[in-house]
Amino acid sequence: MAFHTWWLFAATVFFISGSPGPNMLHVMSRSVQFGLRRTVFAMAGCFLAVVSLLSASALGLTALLTALPGAFTVLRILGAGYLLWLGYKAWTSPVSDVDAGTGRGDAEITSARIFRTAFGVGISNPKALLFAAAFLPQFIDANRPELPQFAIMVLTFGVIEISWFFVYALGGRTIARALTRPNMQVLFNRVTGGIFAAFGIGMLLSRS
Repeated sequence: MAFHTWWLFAATVFFISGSPGPNMLHVMSRSVQFGLRRTVFAMAGCFLAVVSLLSASALGLTALLTALPGAFTVLRILGAGYLLWLGYKAWTSPVSDVDAGTGRGDAEITSARIFRTAFGVGISNPKALLFAAAFLPQFIDANRPELPQFAIMVLTFGVIEISWFFVYALGGRTIARALTRPNMQVLFNRVTGGIFAAFGIGMLLSRS
């Protein structure tokens, strides 16, 4: 991969990755709920999911699933159902009188559970496989070995993605300072839950 091609790829990914989506919303909401330190586990879960989807697409999983009738439909429905469930959980999440984001609430939620939930958010969108299959090959130099080029792109995408996670997590800390009152926490939970539900409905209604 030529250096100028890599720069073009990185610049494109920077804007794609920074756009609001389920991963970024989840990281931001976890930062509000748990604070920055515990949100690192959510970032790690979403990061692993993104890298896994990109790697799977580069290794040909997208082509395999496309060849199986109904495979993407099943994955799409499952992914939409998971996002709708997260929306319900956020909508009905209890509030407390403690400051949001201090980490004192929800102490029973382990770091492993935070990681697993975040991984589920990241891995639940099968359209990411289709996106990767359409996007990554555009930057491949046919005169050079493909696997190292795919590895460079996956690594670049992952670094940019996790950098945006920190940006959104810091944004969540800013929001947390405004959520010291229970009624504001309820409003945040409703908005977050509604957005997750909208993502799920959008995925459910998608046919591509």
